[in-house]
Amino acid sequence: MPVNTRDQVVLSGMRSTGRIHLGNYFGAIKNWVDLQDRYRCYYFIADWHALTTDYSDSSRIAETSLEMLADLIASGLDPERSVIFAQSLVPEHAELHLLLSMITPLGWLERVPTYKEQMRELANRDLRTYGFLGYPVLQTGDILLYRAHLVPVGEDQASHLELSREIGRRFNSFFGDVFPEPKALFTPTPRVPGVDGRKMSKSYGNTIDLADPPEVIEQKCREMFTDPQRARRKDPGRPEACNLFQFHRLVSPPELQERVAQECRLAHIGCVEDKKLIAERLNEFLEPIRVRRQELLQDRDALLDVLHEGSRKAKERAAETMDQVRTAISINYRDLR
Repeated sequence: MPVNTRDQVVLSGMRSTGRIHLGNYFGAIKNWVDLQDRYRCYYFIADWHALTTDYSDSSRIAETSLEMLADLIASGLDPERSVIFAQSLVPEHAELHLLLSMITPLGWLERVPTYKEQMRELANRDLRTYGFLGYPVLQTGDILLYRAHLVPVGEDQASHLELSREIGRRFNSFFGDVFPEPKALFTPTPRVPGVDGRKMSKSYGNTIDLADPPEVIEQKCREMFTDPQRARRKDPGRPEACNLFQFHRLVSPPELQERVAQECRLAHIGCVEDKKLIAERLNEFLEPIRVRRQELLQDRDALLDVLHEGSRKAKERAAETMDQVRTAISINYRDLR
């Protein structure tokens, strides 16, 4: 019999450490939108995860989380078709994190590839904390708490999910089969460059945000790196090596991509002209999201109602899971009656 995918739970989240940018949109959110008609989707704003790197100044996390909710809905997530919630409004995340931390070997955490990578990238912050070392355990709790069957990831992120699978298997081996083994739902994740050519990232300060107004988009496009071998207007270009063309692949229709690529190779279009063109395309693409975002933020009470209602729905499944977990580890005093 064919599998009813509506019975399968998809879980994913995003840290509220700043505005959502095009890398977040094309790397995750666009796919989240596509999945919500096929699966039972739980998407959360990872405000506790934001504390792992931004603990010294948490004053903006709640505000940023509300803006993130507006971005998510403006990008196509529907609170009627997906459960959209805040991690901190479901305290069961903390409880499961604590219990899983009791069984997770220290060596497993120290070998996580992103641990040392982020230590290098964020060398200006003191990340020698238990919270930063243990964030994969909290991440595992996020996934297992909803007994997620599928976690959307790019192929380069599969190793991150494997640790969650290992911790879940270890728990089940001690206490019985409580958690299904979450599988990777491999999704297309195009590389989205920043304005400087590196991967788009808040930590690099090279992002194009969904909320950027047109004049900011135009300024950022003027600053974009281009083909380093094209020093003069008359030099033939290499679209495959040009940062601008990567954005055309994301937001321009195929016929425009083809025309720009040909004109670039023949030096019929210069980098300055192309920067203006890509700014127009980005603004055209982002305008509906910006308009909807602004509408949503004008009624903050309604947004907060959406967040609390989604968190209430998430808490229902989380509470079911924790009741099973407490019984499994024999610390459920309800069972003594």
